[in-house]
Amino acid sequence: MAKRKKVLFLCTGNACRSQMAEGLLRRFAGDRFEVFSAGTHPSRVHPMSINVMKEWGIDISHHTSDHVDEYLDKKIDIVITVCDFANELCPTFPGDVERIHWSIPDPFSGWEKNDIFLDRYRSVRNLIQDHIQALLKDH
Repeated sequence: MAKRKKVLFLCTGNACRSQMAEGLLRRFAGDRFEVFSAGTHPSRVHPMSINVMKEWGIDISHHTSDHVDEYLDKKIDIVITVCDFANELCPTFPGDVERIHWSIPDPFSGWEKNDIFLDRYRSVRNLIQDHIQALLKDH
């Protein structure tokens, strides 16, 4: 059996976009990849991200918000930055690492859990799903 490629999603806070991307790739790729997420300035998983993923039956409530430096020695194969700021700050990973950048809008508008922001989070989740589907066709 071939070695599963390790994919790291990277954004600034590792609270919204990268967390959703991690959950979506895990769901749609099955066991094709080992999937992780991290941030350049990690915080915590946003409750709104947890809510919109739960709508699709994906539980990311157990995810942690990790710093990108924790993954520099993990033999990552593919780094996908999901925000422009993280793309600029992304460190150089050792080895032959494929770099992909998706410019995904940030749904974050504070830490409160407020349903008026649900559409913003859903829109981001749906956009990330489109990118994930395209990634799976290419890999």
